[in-house]
Amino acid sequence: MTTLPYDSAQFERNAQAIVDAGRDLSMLGWTPATSSNFSMRLGDGLAAVTVSGRDKGKLGLDDIMVVDFENRPVATSARPSAEVALHTQIYRRFPQVGAVLHTHSRAQSVASRLFANAGGVRFEGWELQKAISGHDTHESVLDLPVFPNTQDMQVLVDQIDTWLDSGKPLHGYLIDGHGIYAWGVDMAEARRHLEAFEFLLNCELDLRSFSP
Repeated sequence: MTTLPYDSAQFERNAQAIVDAGRDLSMLGWTPATSSNFSMRLGDGLAAVTVSGRDKGKLGLDDIMVVDFENRPVATSARPSAEVALHTQIYRRFPQVGAVLHTHSRAQSVASRLFANAGGVRFEGWELQKAISGHDTHESVLDLPVFPNTQDMQVLVDQIDTWLDSGKPLHGYLIDGHGIYAWGVDMAEARRHLEAFEFLLNCELDLRSFSP
């Protein structure tokens, strides 16, 4: 019997949480085609992630694999998304983070283009800002940066590292013409953050469409 370098019971729990998230987020229309990718921390230096190219609304446990924080597959021949580097970066930079979600809703994609030149979206005065951990009043300022898109994941990783190294807070981010990344201490918090950002982005888009 092959001994796996991770706890198989924990992997199955994480994989099921990812499968459930994929089903629910797909039903909302946030994972069109085979877009989006999800992950959960799996012990020291490992993460359970979605296999590349799978329909996120039809995931099974076999569609979840393990990678290390150098983005290398662990005990599998499956291939993760090239964007797995953005997941492992968050786990390295934020030891408390337990889940990362990346989706492509229409609002997220449109907002990523609309606010790209400004470098991000600034939320002020919205009650739902309090859904983001660390924000306990609508009077706070919540910035959601937009990073330029590129097929070179290391370039994106470097841009995000530069943002963090400058001391700026980061609760999530958009990629221009792409989608959003959000995370949390566990899957429940990651989903709450994702849903809050989706609502806030829709509000900002509505304000602009209704303005004379």
